[in-house]
Amino acid sequence: MIDGLDPIIHVPKRLAAMGILANAPTVSFRFLRDHLRLGESDLSKQMSTLESAGYVTATKDGRGRGASTTYRMTSAGRQAYEAHCAALRALLDGTASPSGPV
Repeated sequence: MIDGLDPIIHVPKRLAAMGILANAPTVSFRFLRDHLRLGESDLSKQMSTLESAGYVTATKDGRGRGASTTYRMTSAGRQAYEAHCAALRALLDGTASPSGPV
């Protein structure tokens, strides 16, 4: 494992969602689904993982078929995302140091 990589964020689908959320105050479920090209069940699972980690909050409006869900990145999520991106940059630049035995 490379220091600084967050296993919650590192999953490509969640990393992509966090990248979108890092650039918008709120994002709808529909927008994420369409832009990430994920099924509703898969996206729901990925976002639930991020929400459980405290990286995003979900707001639900309405009930039933007309309901909508929007997501917002939390300050803890932003810190984790920025640290993860920095670790990725260091890895790609060849400046990352591995942790543990090789």
